[in-house]
Amino acid sequence: MAKIRTGLTAWLVVAATMILAVAGPAAAEESRIVAVGDLHGDYDAFRAIVEDAGLVNGRGKWIGGKTIFVQTGDIPDRGPDTLKIIRHLMKLEKQARRKGGRVVPLIGNHEAMNMLGDLRYVTAEEFAAFRTRKSKRLRDRYFREHRDEFRARQGGAIDDEQLRAKFDADVPLGLIEHRAAWSPKGEIGLWILQHDALVKLNGALFVHGGVSDAYAGFSIDEINAKVRGALAGGEPHAILTDELGPLWYRGAAGEDEAAGAEVNRVLTAFEAERMVIGHTPSLDGIRPRFGGKVIQIDTGISGAYGGVRSWLEIENGAVTAHNAGIATPIPPVETQP
Repeated sequence: MAKIRTGLTAWLVVAATMILAVAGPAAAEESRIVAVGDLHGDYDAFRAIVEDAGLVNGRGKWIGGKTIFVQTGDIPDRGPDTLKIIRHLMKLEKQARRKGGRVVPLIGNHEAMNMLGDLRYVTAEEFAAFRTRKSKRLRDRYFREHRDEFRARQGGAIDDEQLRAKFDADVPLGLIEHRAAWSPKGEIGLWILQHDALVKLNGALFVHGGVSDAYAGFSIDEINAKVRGALAGGEPHAILTDELGPLWYRGAAGEDEAAGAEVNRVLTAFEAERMVIGHTPSLDGIRPRFGGKVIQIDTGISGAYGGVRSWLEIENGAVTAHNAGIATPIPPVETQP
């Protein structure tokens, strides 16, 4: 399949109101937390992890009781089953709420990329997941309506047969529906806009990339409002692409002494004990950093990376890393800087 260019989204925007979805309010904080890192379209890994963590039964139904389940973003891209994971999480949100639990999917950089139309890492299978019996007619109609605009994008000197072949290569069946679903008014876009980029639970900050000094002066609510506002189109996009921003920052996964000092400042600013992050893979398993003040939980769960299926558990003050079925206690946070 030909590479889908980011600019293509601009002329598919008319499809952006096809599907709607609404999420409900969050439940109260409870003691047990299960956190899972980047999934990148691997539904089989997702199912295996949530079953191992005692969150769902063999039929995929919530049995986690009052547990809080945090997914730290990057559900989409690289793998084939993003839509399956999202639809399952939508169901689990409702089921957990009825049982006094909570499902907390955070916003990662790949959620933002999909909403902004950056499709570099979307697989052909992800577009195909949105295909219906109407997809071919929808694409044909869209081609007729935008033929001249698309021809101009090709430089004009192209015959009708070549033009249609190029269009079909650039717009596989399901892509128009994919873009509609990921728009701010679409099924998935609306769902993401109900979520946060940063949450604090039981003294721990959960965030996809990390929090840098550049954002330590904002409150959690302010950061989340900026991210949601940018995704909805009402605020500048800078926070969504900023290398120092919560969706992209990798400093907390760094090795140098300055990174440790920054972590201390950030935790002090948010009155938190530790930070739990995804985004930067640790393919050998969950990795505590800086005396346990940072815990990396992106372990390359997706088959696209070939890492370790893992989940983090926080319960009654105890922190445990579960890597490929092996439970390893993580010592309490060291008190020294």
